[in-house]
Amino acid sequence: MQSTVLGWSRSVKRLTVLALDVLLSFLATWIAFSLRLDVLHVPEDAQWWVYGLAPLLSTPIFIRFGLYRAIFRYTGQAALLAVAKASGIYSILLLLILMGAQWFGVPRSLGILQPLIFCILVGSSRALARFWLVSWYSRCTDAVPSRFLIFGAGRAGVQTASALDVEGAFSLIGFVDDDVTKVGRSINGVPVFAYSHIVDLITKHDITDILLALPHTSRARRKEIIENLRSFPVHIRILPDWADLASGRVRVQDFKELDIEDLLGRDPVPPDFQLLAHTIQNQVILVTGAGGSIGSELCRQILGQQPRQLVLLEQSEFNLYAIHHELSHTIQSHNLAVDLVAVLASITHAPRLTELFCQYRPHTVYHAAAYKHVPLVEANPAMGVENNTIGTFYAAQAAMAAGVANFVLISTDKAVRPTNVMGASKRLAELVLQAFAHAQPQGTCFSMVRFGNVLGSSGSVVPLFRQQLAAGGPLTVTHTDVTRYFMTIPEAAQLVLQAGAMATGGEVFVLDMGEPIKIIDLARRMIELSGMTVRDEANPHGDIAIQVTGLRPGEKLYEELLIGDNPIPTAHRRIMKAREDFLPLPILQQHLNTLQQGIQENDIAKLKTVMQECVHGYGI
Repeated sequence: MQSTVLGWSRSVKRLTVLALDVLLSFLATWIAFSLRLDVLHVPEDAQWWVYGLAPLLSTPIFIRFGLYRAIFRYTGQAALLAVAKASGIYSILLLLILMGAQWFGVPRSLGILQPLIFCILVGSSRALARFWLVSWYSRCTDAVPSRFLIFGAGRAGVQTASALDVEGAFSLIGFVDDDVTKVGRSINGVPVFAYSHIVDLITKHDITDILLALPHTSRARRKEIIENLRSFPVHIRILPDWADLASGRVRVQDFKELDIEDLLGRDPVPPDFQLLAHTIQNQVILVTGAGGSIGSELCRQILGQQPRQLVLLEQSEFNLYAIHHELSHTIQSHNLAVDLVAVLASITHAPRLTELFCQYRPHTVYHAAAYKHVPLVEANPAMGVENNTIGTFYAAQAAMAAGVANFVLISTDKAVRPTNVMGASKRLAELVLQAFAHAQPQGTCFSMVRFGNVLGSSGSVVPLFRQQLAAGGPLTVTHTDVTRYFMTIPEAAQLVLQAGAMATGGEVFVLDMGEPIKIIDLARRMIELSGMTVRDEANPHGDIAIQVTGLRPGEKLYEELLIGDNPIPTAHRRIMKAREDFLPLPILQQHLNTLQQGIQENDIAKLKTVMQECVHGYGI
């Protein structure tokens, strides 16, 4: 029968509940008369007016409080509180009418007694319906019951428990908190345990899952908690979006997997908004590669600083459409006075690039366009060099011709002593800007920002590992010693904007990426924190294996951020300046001419010879 009820249309369900409430109002009136008059009531004369008045008053009030929009199987404290509030207003109105009318045989105290009984009946009907539907849902669920702990007994934890209370596929064992004032108490009948007892709880109650409800805790603290739980076969997840949680329609499956930044424990540094506004606010800004991982995030953050015009330059039609659509919605929803321009163009087309720069006259250019996937560029070196090096050369020339004030190149740690074409082509791009900055110190202010891997970018290892975990493994690692730096895309973009604002000309800024991490250790953490075990020689019956596939062409074991030593600190503690040698523009121009010949002829040997001559460490 429950499945039949759930299959009804929304309007039929609402009319059914409304009709039930009308019947309950009649019942509440009869009970109130019977209790007040101390006899089983048989209505007569003016008493009939009360029976008619009850549903006429209560129905519009209940509609106004949204009692017929709620979903019964998700009914919780908020819905019951709404019933109580609506009943209170109904009681006041009924009492005023009874006091004014003074009908014979109708006690005025009925204005308090009847709404109180009505509130109890309506609340009980909602609770019974919820219990009826949830019990049926539980019987229909094939999932093996899971046993949960919620880490955090604050508001987020309590709301989490309330949202998940409708799930029949799990059992909430308790809350865990390190606040001694909460330990030993209970919340809605669920006990609160001390953090120091979590190991015993996991063992004693066979805990399968832990939900982290710590929205305001630092990443360093979350990392500490996560590391302490790594050795236990529990699945650790974090809160979904607040909007989903508040809707009351969140399931256990809706909780998000741990973000990699929680594993790294790195807290972002608050931005200097005054510094950001200096080069962006009320200016014309152009971003190349605007639809890419870094380019799109730069555009989002630039939009927040309210430029006069934001020009999105992108060669991928779909990527350009996606970021333009997103930013247009942001401008509309926040009522921003920003002119958004979408330009479909390639940075390797010099005449078009010069025309665009002169047309829009940007104050600052953020050059994020690049081919960055090491194996693909290694297999297509001419295209990689043309896009990354020659494209940067054309963009720099166009910037100078249009009188651009600032030009910021998004570089990479792979440009440091590169072993691959992608890294060498990016180092050549840096050399181009260094040469231009030295040759024309009073012109466009050229600077470069160099950093390592960003989390969640296209081709990133983290989403790949998640896909492999979902498929049952194995997780693939190219070498047991491969080590990488990691940073979130928003933090990287934010630091790029701040570094560019500090430039005076020719600087190579290097971002503090924190401590490097071994990729195989990252794979192990992701397996363990998914509630599974690593299958290896020491544990042949584990859940997920890690497979070493061998280094890809051009791949390095370790990445570096500095070619020289002793970086120079800046006003921002996570931004440094590197001391890097460069080639004078006339000499570099000769090498660029040779590169262009090699690209036209697809002469890979010629391209690599130039890169070996110009780029320190390449080919060694």
